[in-house]
Amino acid sequence: MNKPAKSGPIIGITADSEKPGGYSKFPWYALRQNYCSAVTAAGGVPVVLPHEVAMIERYTAMIDGLLVSGGAFDVDPKLFGATDTHATVSLKEGRTDFELGITRAVLAAGKPVFGICGGEQLLAVALGGTLVQHIPDEVENPLAHEQPNPRNEAGHDVAIVEGTQLHKIAGVSRAPVNSAHHQSVKDVKGPVVVNARSSDGVIEGIEDPTRKFCLGVQWHPEFAISPADEKIFRAFIDACRS
Repeated sequence: MNKPAKSGPIIGITADSEKPGGYSKFPWYALRQNYCSAVTAAGGVPVVLPHEVAMIERYTAMIDGLLVSGGAFDVDPKLFGATDTHATVSLKEGRTDFELGITRAVLAAGKPVFGICGGEQLLAVALGGTLVQHIPDEVENPLAHEQPNPRNEAGHDVAIVEGTQLHKIAGVSRAPVNSAHHQSVKDVKGPVVVNARSSDGVIEGIEDPTRKFCLGVQWHPEFAISPADEKIFRAFIDACRS
């Protein structure tokens, strides 16, 4: 990756939240270090955002762009109009309430938003889309989207749609990615378009081409599996500069 600039745009990164146990006997926040290091290496200044809904307006004014991180939980199906909830769905309502609120606020402010894995799914719902609640039950002959090998290795490839912003950024039509999810985007709405799919048809990326930078990917580019991952982070940070 490129060396970080001495100064750069401030990037708010949403954290995960955990119940008491493990690290602390009290509730605690969590975020893998490579989310922050990837932002720093691309020239941004990472700032982790606690789930304080009352602070959304202040956070939105403070940051130049938003990175919605992933995590081992799901968006409440009620939020995208589903009438049932799959048995595998695991909720973190406080986190989702905060992330939906700040994502919509940052989008309304015209600032860049980048969603990763669960963050892409959250972004899709914020933009009016729906989700597949459990890939093995809705996709015929699916790939191992919860890959058995380590997350810092590729699990499968994705085909990137030519003409999309992601294709222009990545400069390739196919890229290896890591995979750690049991849900995915099902449908997108309005100007939002699908920019990547895996060979089983699962949506792996979305974007809103009417906005300066509004992009989500289903994989974890903070691990820098391929040059395309690093290019995505640099494009996000560059969009946050203006």
